[in-house]
Amino acid sequence: MKDHTMSYEEPVSSKDIALELFNIQLAIDKQKILQALTFDLIEGEILCLLGPSGCGKTTALKAIAGLSIPQKGQISLFGDTVFSEQKINQPPEERSIGFIFQDYALFPHMTVGQNIAYGLSHLDKPARQLRIRESLELVELADLEHRYPHELSGGQQQRIAVARALAPKPKLLLMDEPFSNIDGQVKRRMMADLRQLLKKHNISCIFVTHAKDEAFAFADKTAVMVKGRIEQLDIPAKVFNNPNTLAVAEFMECGNLATLKHSQQVLDRIPSQWPRDIDNSGYWLFKPQYLVLSHSFQNTGITLIDSTYIGRGYQHEIAISLTKNNRGSTVIWKAETEAPLGIAIGENIALEYEQMPHWLQN
Repeated sequence: MKDHTMSYEEPVSSKDIALELFNIQLAIDKQKILQALTFDLIEGEILCLLGPSGCGKTTALKAIAGLSIPQKGQISLFGDTVFSEQKINQPPEERSIGFIFQDYALFPHMTVGQNIAYGLSHLDKPARQLRIRESLELVELADLEHRYPHELSGGQQQRIAVARALAPKPKLLLMDEPFSNIDGQVKRRMMADLRQLLKKHNISCIFVTHAKDEAFAFADKTAVMVKGRIEQLDIPAKVFNNPNTLAVAEFMECGNLATLKHSQQVLDRIPSQWPRDIDNSGYWLFKPQYLVLSHSFQNTGITLIDSTYIGRGYQHEIAISLTKNNRGSTVIWKAETEAPLGIAIGENIALEYEQMPHWLQN
């Protein structure tokens, strides 16, 4: 059977650099949006820019695509400089970048085929028609060429947006919140299908999201952005299990933090063998799954305030008193167990931790 899928050139090396950003600084109306943004993207890699709304994720994509112009820094695409503060600024249409917007931005008055053809005006009609067919076969929707966007499901619209972005055979694919309007099983299937497609054709990709589950499921590496900077860039599991900074730990919701204000009071209530010398430059991070809870007949200063079944087990909220007389200020922590505790709400809890907590430098 003849293979009609589009062919992409094989990489010279699995270590080739697809994209380099160095010291990108961008301000809008004197407000700093990107601050010394620096990272590399390996060819064929999928990178997630993850962070809260307003941290600069979409602005970073626009700077890479040439839709926003930084004041400082340098951007290189496969070794060619496309932007430099030294008066280099390649126009967006010359950067060979595909861009998928959050709402897919399909033209409602155009058919699927016409939407894909929109960026192929440089080809003659026979070549353009061939590319449309190749693009549709790439996303396995060859029979929908003459449909209109309103006749498609959300998943089909996304795949058409992918086909349109890939039709010009870009060097890099950028996606802005591509899964934000899709829920549940449909989203999981779409992420799996799209990731398989990108990997099959060795397409380098950056996507932005504020949803951690999307980063875990779709990305090879995750860069957590806070206030225009990358706080940590690594494989998703390492970012979650070993956050570098307090900002990363808080955004990723990695666990319970013993902060500078109350760390010693909390630690005094957890028997352990690890060091207790807390200075003023960091935080202890306690993972919920490693907290061991047991009923206590003594006034431990720790009480159970809620237990909820979450599918994979149970999540518990405990209140830890920060005063010696167990009155006044408390801190709320979360713990997880596979089985129910068998402890009533409001009862005293004895607390242990199964391993060394993670230390975060301030």
